[in-house]
Amino acid sequence: MADVLREPRLILACRDCGLAHELRGAPARFIARCRRCRAVLLKSSPASLDYALALSLTGLVLVAIANTMPFMSLHIEGRIQDANLLTGAVALLQQGLWILAVVVVITTVLAPLLSLGGTFFILFTLRLGHPPRYLPLLFRWHHKLRPWAMIEVFLLGVFVAYAKLIALATIEVGAAVYALAALMVVMAVIDIELEPELVWQAMARGGLFRAGEDAAATTLAEGQAVRCESCGFVNFASAEGDACWRCGMRLRHRKENSVARTWALVVTAMILYVPANLFPVLTVVSFGSGDPDTIISGVIHLLQSGMWPLALVVFFASITVPLLKLMSLAVLLVTTHRGSRWRLADRTALYRVVEMVGRWSMIDIFMLSILVALVRFGVIASITPGIGSVSFAAVVVITMVAAMSFDPRLMWDRAGENQ
Repeated sequence: MADVLREPRLILACRDCGLAHELRGAPARFIARCRRCRAVLLKSSPASLDYALALSLTGLVLVAIANTMPFMSLHIEGRIQDANLLTGAVALLQQGLWILAVVVVITTVLAPLLSLGGTFFILFTLRLGHPPRYLPLLFRWHHKLRPWAMIEVFLLGVFVAYAKLIALATIEVGAAVYALAALMVVMAVIDIELEPELVWQAMARGGLFRAGEDAAATTLAEGQAVRCESCGFVNFASAEGDACWRCGMRLRHRKENSVARTWALVVTAMILYVPANLFPVLTVVSFGSGDPDTIISGVIHLLQSGMWPLALVVFFASITVPLLKLMSLAVLLVTTHRGSRWRLADRTALYRVVEMVGRWSMIDIFMLSILVALVRFGVIASITPGIGSVSFAAVVVITMVAAMSFDPRLMWDRAGENQ
């Protein structure tokens, strides 16, 4: 499959600032960046789709191993407790925390499986020459699903749980953990190799939708540019609400009610952030006695155990990141409302950071699911999740959705840069 860019002339619009660019005569391997905010517009390399296809098949094999092989075993006082990848979610469900159980299953099992399966199916059927008509719809949903696959965050939660338990019991790490580590690398490389524009162009060559020079104006000045949020194609002389020339999705000049929806989500997350840090996330009971732990007390215990690198990671991911994310979104919203021209490129870069790091706050939730799955020895030792964990998971999910709902192009619009 020839995966390099086929179009001799391509119009691109930056998803972060809205600036339109024209790309002509691209080399076989390149990265195109927005000249205004430095966002990556497009990247291409020879055989990138072939690499992504092979890696997605490898990832599916690793998913099968991770879900069928032993995950961890805990030995304490002559008793053994085994756990697999789903044991934690089942334990949370048994204790009535079905919301946490659903979040854990989606982010560690379903989303990675569907993301890799979707990648393999899309790229494989494109090679057959007669791809199914529903492939564009499948690819749209596949693109939205990827941020919720959190294998790398789950692995960090495994390390934190291991650090908490190693002083109390003997732990055996199963093959599933190593499969997850390999899967993390595979998914990261797929993210690097898989350029969505190349997939859309391959679909166009397969006759799945209309695309080409007839779908765009001859020059940038001939019409109002509207970038399709689904496929990224820049439509010219199109009214808002029309269908995208390439994929048929309804066009929107900007995300609907972006500022209002983002404010509502940020305020909700701010309210939930208080009980998430005040109420216990778990209670460790050993021989009938134990104290509840909040997020900050868990960090203190790691410090007291001499595990300061992990303590810093947990403190940063679980306390600092959610707070800074809420503050950053508030700054972006206020400056957008005021039409501020202050450091527009830096604020756009801040938005990209906010969008990227929010998922890492799930470390505590994944750690909790592992601890609840392993430490189930009745009066000898048990770990019970607390109500604070539900509030914290809600904060993480809501802030992720808030970042997705915010349209950074509005900062440039209201500052008068996109006339």
